[in-house]
Amino acid sequence: MKPIDRTAPAQTHTLAFEFDLRHPPEKVWRALTDPVLLSEWLLPVIDFQPVVGAAFLFKTQPFPGWDGTVHCRMLEIDAPNKISYAWTVGDMELDTVVSFTLSPTATGTHMMLVQSGFKPEQKQNFGGARYGWNMMGSKLIALLERAA
Repeated sequence: MKPIDRTAPAQTHTLAFEFDLRHPPEKVWRALTDPVLLSEWLLPVIDFQPVVGAAFLFKTQPFPGWDGTVHCRMLEIDAPNKISYAWTVGDMELDTVVSFTLSPTATGTHMMLVQSGFKPEQKQNFGGARYGWNMMGSKLIALLERAA
């Protein structure tokens, strides 16, 4: 099972991925909100609190053009249905919003992942994020398969 990239080919300001997961929404929600699990599939997280207004960081190895830090602020929490946060990368002048929306299905959970707010001149950032979410989405699927 892999994430399905629903981003329109000409699209350059919003990424959208769909996941049909064989796990109940509560288990998927835990993977989105438990700092230990979140660090396993997304990026190492610091000071994560699922509380509207809370600031937190994703921090990984830097590479040329990026210091490895994503500054986030919790925008919306509706457990176990939706979580949204501001996703800001200062080095790249990237200021977007990441949202996960969960819906129960007969066989598990349908999850929509949307990252919006890319500017027209941020095509490289858009492509990098698209690649990253594809990779991290596959890691999320693997984590859900092995986690209790």
